[in-house]
Amino acid sequence: MRRRQRGRAPPHCRCPRSPRSARPHGRSHRTSRASPGPRYCVQPPRSPWRGERRALRIATRSARIAGPAPGGAVSTESSAAPPAESGPLEGLRVLDLSQGITGPYATKLFADYGAEVTKIEHPGRGDVSRRFGPFPGDEPHRERSGMFLELNTGKRSVTLNLKTASGRAILLRLAEQADLAVESFRPGTLERLRLGDPALREANPALSLVRISNFGQDGPYRDFAADDMLAYAMGGVLSITLMEGREPVKLGIYAPLFLAGGVVAAYAFGALTGGRRSGHGERADISLMEVLAGSMDRGGTNLLSTQYTGALGHGIHSIGSVALPSGVYPCKDGYFHINASIRWWDRLCRLLGRPELIDDPRYTERLDDPTLAPEIDALFLPWALSKTKREAMLEAQAHGLGATAIYTMEDLSSDPHVRGRGYFQSIEHPAAGRLEYFGPPFTLHGTPVQLRRAPLLGEHTVEVLSGLGYSREQIVQLRQRNIV
Repeated sequence: MRRRQRGRAPPHCRCPRSPRSARPHGRSHRTSRASPGPRYCVQPPRSPWRGERRALRIATRSARIAGPAPGGAVSTESSAAPPAESGPLEGLRVLDLSQGITGPYATKLFADYGAEVTKIEHPGRGDVSRRFGPFPGDEPHRERSGMFLELNTGKRSVTLNLKTASGRAILLRLAEQADLAVESFRPGTLERLRLGDPALREANPALSLVRISNFGQDGPYRDFAADDMLAYAMGGVLSITLMEGREPVKLGIYAPLFLAGGVVAAYAFGALTGGRRSGHGERADISLMEVLAGSMDRGGTNLLSTQYTGALGHGIHSIGSVALPSGVYPCKDGYFHINASIRWWDRLCRLLGRPELIDDPRYTERLDDPTLAPEIDALFLPWALSKTKREAMLEAQAHGLGATAIYTMEDLSSDPHVRGRGYFQSIEHPAAGRLEYFGPPFTLHGTPVQLRRAPLLGEHTVEVLSGLGYSREQIVQLRQRNIV
C-alpha cells in the first residue's frame, strides 16, 4: 500500500486549510511553516458503529445549554458569556492552565481589563477552587463556590483531558492563537504531558509562557510538596512577626497566594511585553517562595539590615517606642487602629477633650518614655470604648491623627466612601444568582471596566471547538470519551 507523504494532510482532512471531506482522517499532521493556518489536526475518536451514530445524532440535536443540572452536572453545549466591554487589554489572548489561587488571580486581572482568557479545566472535576468554599447554605456545589466565582470573572471555560492525545492536540491549536499562557502544574508535568517548551514553541514561537511553582522549575527544592504556609515560612516573611516568648504568626488563610497573584500578573505582563518586542515568546519561571521573600512586608529591607548589622531583622511589635497610643484598641462595636506620635500630642489632647494637658510637664517631659503608656492609655481607653469604630476613625481623622476602623466585609460593603467610588459591581450568575464582587483594583477613566461573570464548567467548550472547525457530532464524541 502506498504511504502518504509525511507532513501533508490526507485529502479528506477537516483542517481549516485542507480540502473539505465527509470524514476526518484520524491522524495528526503538520502543514508547512509558511502556512498561516493551524499546524495541528486533532485526532478524532474512532468511527461510531451504526447504533452509536443514531445515538450521537439524537444527543447532538438535543444538546442545549440550560446552566448546571441538578447535582452540579453541566450540559454539553455552551451559551456564550456576555461580550467584554472595550478595555485596555482588548485583543490580548491568554491561555489559563493554572489552578487554585495565585495563577487564576493573575489571569483574572487580565480578563477584568479586557483580555480574552480561556481557562482549561479537567472534564467533570474542573479547577480545584470549585471545591473551596464559601458555598450558599454551606452546601458544596461546583458552580457556586465563592472562591471560584471571585477568581474567574470574565473567563471562558473549556474542558480538556490533557492526558489524551486529542486533548493535547486541541491545546496546541489554542496555543497557536494565544499571546500568553499561564500554568501552575508541578515542575515537569507539562514535559511529561509532551506540552513542554519545545511543543509550545513549535506551535507558536511568539507565545510567552509564565510558569508558577512553589520553588521554581529547578533547584534542590523543585519537587518539594508545599502550601502557602511553607512558601510563606521559607520566604522569610513569617520571621518578621517572631517575638520573644511567642511563635510567629501569618496573614489570614490564603492571603499570601492572593498577594503573589498580583505580583505574578505584573511579571506576566513584563514577559508578554518583552516577547512582543523581540518577536520570540518569553519564559517566566516564578517561585512563590521568591515572590513572597521579595515583596512581602519589608523582607528586602530586613535582608539588608542583616548584612549591615548582623541583626536578624525580625520582631515587629504592636507596642510603640513612645507612650502615645499606637496600635489596635477596642471600641463599642469592635476595634480600630490609631498611630499617634510625639509631635501630635496636642492633637490627641484635643481629641480627648483635655486641652489643659497639652503643656502639662507630667506628660510633655516623658512622651518618649514607654513606661508612661499605661497612664496615657488610662486617659485614652474610656474615650475609645465610648465610640463605635467608625466614630473613632472619623473623629481622630478630623483632629489630624492617623486612625482607621478595623472593618469586617460587612462594614466594607456598606462604607459610603467605597460605595461612592463604585468599587462594588453586581453580577448575575446562572447558578449562583446575583452577587456583588470587588471591582478591578484600579480605575481607568477613559475605559471603564465592567466585570463579567465566571463561567460554568466547560461552558465554552462547544463554542471554542466549533471555532477550531469541529462539527457538533465530533464534539459529542469527544465528550463521550471524556476528552472534553
